[in-house]
Amino acid sequence: MKIVAFGGSNSKQSINKRLAAYAASLFQNAEVEVLDLNDFAMPLFSVDHEKEIGQHELAQAFLNKLKAADLLVVSMAENNGNYSVAFKNVFDWSSRIEKDVFQHKPMLLMATSPGGRGGSSVLGIAQNLFPRYGAEIKASFSLPAFGSNFDLQENKISNVELDNELKNIIKSSF
Repeated sequence: MKIVAFGGSNSKQSINKRLAAYAASLFQNAEVEVLDLNDFAMPLFSVDHEKEIGQHELAQAFLNKLKAADLLVVSMAENNGNYSVAFKNVFDWSSRIEKDVFQHKPMLLMATSPGGRGGSSVLGIAQNLFPRYGAEIKASFSLPAFGSNFDLQENKISNVELDNELKNIIKSSF
């Protein structure tokens, strides 16, 4: 099984990328590729840019990565209650090439943040919107207070209850 995982952030220290990579590592017998949204940096989407340059090759490259996956593990960063601009831009460019950006792949959808709500606002938005763009969301998970519940040295969830919750979600949903 091929898993493509990414965090919906362009931060070089993305906590969502870390969570996505950790969750992907929990799947048995899987080949995991962790994407970095910085590798898909494009001009801010506009119809004017699209008229000038056409479909951006990095958007097609992103879609090709998703197409090669059997399963997507996505952890959304929350910026002021919504998607990060980095994710939204990749999504916007990609959706102009293929409406079903997520290509009907099964998805583990997650979010985390430094705060106690764990990115629940952006998680709710994504749960509502992503199926319209070909996401087959099989399960979701929110990790609150990332700094208190994730061990950066070990690269794993340090809160035993939350770690078991994620493991049980994976075991029962995939």
